[in-house]
Amino acid sequence: MGNREDLLAGAKRCLYEKGYSRTTARDIASAAGVSLASIGYHFGSTKALLNAAVFEAMADWGDKLGQAMATGERSFEAILRRVLDSYRADRPLWQTQVEMVAHLEHEPELRREVSAMQSAGRFGLAEIFLGLNHQDDEQAARAAGMFYQVLMSGLLVQWLIDPELAPSAEELAEGMRLAASATDRA
Repeated sequence: MGNREDLLAGAKRCLYEKGYSRTTARDIASAAGVSLASIGYHFGSTKALLNAAVFEAMADWGDKLGQAMATGERSFEAILRRVLDSYRADRPLWQTQVEMVAHLEHEPELRREVSAMQSAGRFGLAEIFLGLNHQDDEQAARAAGMFYQVLMSGLLVQWLIDPELAPSAEELAEGMRLAASATDRA
């Protein structure tokens, strides 16, 4: 691995250990075993490196979730159980992502990157939950993806606040059935 890769790996470690706001350039350089100057040379700034590390960590999570979805039951409830398992396994990543949202108001470039990632994530969620390929029906995949993204975001925030009080996969599945039946009546 070169310095760039070492910096990304070190930044991801720091994000998991210290979070987004508390990670310093010195923390990353120390974790990566490189000089402070390497951050500026390879990424331009500590924030740019941290952002790249968060996006890489999210891509890693997406790959892991995709692999978990490739095998096993594909029901709404089963998928939610896997998502909740990932929240438990990768809690620091999710805390970092929520923490990062607070910075979007003052960092337009970060906002653009997160927005692009969010748009792509919608299509991924439509594929995971419903098997909808956005190339076959972009409008349906976008609508379904937005719904699941809202559901997942709310679940994440509730889970980060108190995992014991957050809804289980079973409770969400029951709520989904009730909401769907009410929607059909409207």
